[in-house]
Amino acid sequence: MTLLDRYLMRQVLWFTVLVMAVLVCLAALFVFIEQQSDIGTGTFGMMDAVFVTLLRLPQQAFQLLPIGALIGALVGLGNLARGSELIVIRAAGVSLARIALAAGAAGVLLFAAGALVGEMLAPPLEAYADQVRTFAKFDRFSFAGRAGIWVKDGERIVSIAQQSSENSFGGVYVYVVSDGPDGRRQLAGLAHADSAALVSKGHWQLTNYADSLYGEEGVATRHLPRFDVESAVTPEFLGIAVVNPDALPIRGLYRYVQQLHTNGVEARGWEVALWSRVARSLSTILMCMLAVPFVFGPLRSAGAGSRTVIGIVIGIVYFLVNRMLESSGDVYGLDPLLVAWAPAALLALATGVAIARAR
Repeated sequence: MTLLDRYLMRQVLWFTVLVMAVLVCLAALFVFIEQQSDIGTGTFGMMDAVFVTLLRLPQQAFQLLPIGALIGALVGLGNLARGSELIVIRAAGVSLARIALAAGAAGVLLFAAGALVGEMLAPPLEAYADQVRTFAKFDRFSFAGRAGIWVKDGERIVSIAQQSSENSFGGVYVYVVSDGPDGRRQLAGLAHADSAALVSKGHWQLTNYADSLYGEEGVATRHLPRFDVESAVTPEFLGIAVVNPDALPIRGLYRYVQQLHTNGVEARGWEVALWSRVARSLSTILMCMLAVPFVFGPLRSAGAGSRTVIGIVIGIVYFLVNRMLESSGDVYGLDPLLVAWAPAALLALATGVAIARAR
């Protein structure tokens, strides 16, 4: 690596750091505003909202890194173009491909930093932020367990084995406790249901319900096809024990996909999340290289504002294409690898064509 390569890389990296600082601050503002509707619920207060916002910043930075890298490369290389430094570099015999490789090398460093944040820092902090927010909002309940869900709701202790959908849970056991004659807590009843679904706010319906109630005269049992229960426990509270793709690193996602395959469970959505995470991380390198043909073309004499707008537009288009393919992949049953890698492949093709056509 020559002194020139390091100079170009330093320009891209420095302006990317500045751009990311601005983007993360804006993201923090939006995350903080999002928490405002929850302030006053349970014990969730202003300081909790600030704390949750700070915990979620690494995940926001990881998601914004490709856009930040593109804008930073556009602004950094654009400043060199406006000062005619790139013209001097080209006149010295340095090819456009060589400049693109130097920008790509800066992208590799950004990719490594993003992988460190996205794999080691963001997932546990994102999961902890969800717990802090949920526990503060639902301070009347207690929660335990990671293999399943254990919730204390007043006189009931509820165990849930799995989540079937957003508002539906399976494998439900209910343990009812009460005060005994000697003043000690004792088991007063046991119930089981195949599933529990939220019908309306505070109203749960248990399917294939059976219970046993213990009394002085013996045990009374009953079996009902459906049984209605009033409870303030919400799917949001129960859902913190459900695996969230954003709360898992790539290796965790891979192991979870393998576990689903082993158990014969549909894993398409998780495969898309896994490969999209990898493709999105690698797109940081392509974004840095994509900036090169722009600064030698229509943006050679443009200001930083114009380059920023172009970078934002390209980043938004890339994000929308990603989301559109992920959604359509579930609807039409597309291959997860195609859904995840198609945007990155299109970006790589566009970058190669643009560099080849630039002068």
